[in-house]
Amino acid sequence: MTRIRKLFCFDYPKIKKMISYLGSKENDRFLKAIMEEPAGILNNLLPLQYKFKPESYILLEGEEILGLVTVAPTEGNPYKINITRLVFKQDFYNVGKQLIEFIIAKYGAKGAHSFTVYVDECHDELCTLFIDGCGFRQCSYENLWKLDNFIPENKSCANFRPCQNSDAKAVAKLYNSELNNLYKPSMERIPQEYVEPVFGGFTSCYKNRYVLEDNNNIIAYLSITTVDNMNFIIDISTCNGYQFDYDRIINFALSEISRRKSRFTAFLKHRQYAKNADILEQYLHSRNLNCIQTQCVFVKDFYRPVKEAESVLKIFLFGENNVLTN
Repeated sequence: MTRIRKLFCFDYPKIKKMISYLGSKENDRFLKAIMEEPAGILNNLLPLQYKFKPESYILLEGEEILGLVTVAPTEGNPYKINITRLVFKQDFYNVGKQLIEFIIAKYGAKGAHSFTVYVDECHDELCTLFIDGCGFRQCSYENLWKLDNFIPENKSCANFRPCQNSDAKAVAKLYNSELNNLYKPSMERIPQEYVEPVFGGFTSCYKNRYVLEDNNNIIAYLSITTVDNMNFIIDISTCNGYQFDYDRIINFALSEISRRKSRFTAFLKHRQYAKNADILEQYLHSRNLNCIQTQCVFVKDFYRPVKEAESVLKIFLFGENNVLTN
């Protein structure tokens, strides 16, 4: 008999055995991440609109764990659910399908309207699982490029200032304006997603945010995110119609990171669904930067987009969310 329930602390030995195929370092990091989640007792008691930590569920057959799924609500928009982890025994794709369907049914009943997952493009079977098995559609791709030939400069860049909660509406408008129309129904963000969360100190993610103004109008948004205080992801949103010096923006970001860390690794996120994606990609190639990983963006929501993509662009991408299989 199979059943799905929440992950508990006493499941640790079984989970450890299940993921024994990972290397010791990755194994420890993975276990630490998932075993911190059941400790969020307050989070478990809160309704969906107030949840601030990931939640994990496991599928069991008898007492044997066959699979695990982890979901995390989007900061500021808990009705947009991110599937951040999917693990199941080799070739047990039906287990993965059951876990995903469970999440969609459970959180959909609570009011969730959108589910997003990022999958490495090399996992063909997993991509097929989400598209054919679970009804997701592929929106686009995301890249992460390693910034391994930059030296932080200790000078300011074009008057970037810290982002305030009062900037949220303008930043959301900026982000949405740079989306290609095809992806707007699923990828648009609301102002609350740019407001500092009430329970921000309880999350595993640390983020610094900055904005660039011109005549009191916000023309660029910069975020620096880390989950381990060692690897930092730089994300840039820019207004169409302006020319930007990416060298200066990136060096500003690196100098901000260097204020708190003397040794770190930095990456630049490249969102293929943005209007300036081609310009940014040309710049990245001109700097001979290395793309680390390609991830497909899959979305399932409760409405049909205006039109479907006629073709899929193959771009090098990497997002901070990982979906793992044995």
